[in-house]
Amino acid sequence: MQWQTPQILGLYQQAARHVLPGERVTLLAHAWQCGRLAEKSGAPEKLQLAGWLHDIGHVWTMAHHPPEDADPIGHAALGGQLLEPLFGQAVSEPVRLHVMAKRYLFTTRGAHARKLSEQAQRSLALQGGLLTEEECEAFEKHPYFADAIQLRVWDDLGKKEGWFEATPQDALDQLQALIRAVQATTVT
Repeated sequence: MQWQTPQILGLYQQAARHVLPGERVTLLAHAWQCGRLAEKSGAPEKLQLAGWLHDIGHVWTMAHHPPEDADPIGHAALGGQLLEPLFGQAVSEPVRLHVMAKRYLFTTRGAHARKLSEQAQRSLALQGGLLTEEECEAFEKHPYFADAIQLRVWDDLGKKEGWFEATPQDALDQLQALIRAVQATTVT
């Protein structure tokens, strides 16, 4: 399936009505927070867009299936699959790897793991649990390792209730502008 900008924006418009599973922010507010954290960090536009769209697998699933069909592992792979044809690997790979990055951070940085929400800690077992030493070493060699780790940090920080400075329409306008900027520089 080839995605187009209006389809993505339509999904995120619906995401303004859905709460991130186990958290207290909507999926749109979470996407906006992750995108803003990426922007404030000086990340390249493609990584900012990955921040915005990292949970597109959740958003797509919620729009097309009952909530009980949510797949805590598969959303990352689905997101990467949906985004690669439109934006290339600089956007899709950090999205595809953000669950692996969570597992890596839980394994290697105990202090980071203790700061996470209860939902993030509970979902770890469903997502494969801790990594082995060999899995950590293999992940560290992936060309998008650093981007995936950074995206994961923004993902974990971007769940703050009450931090949503934009209206849903303003957020969608910001997302649309970023999509256009990235598309202008993407050769797929």
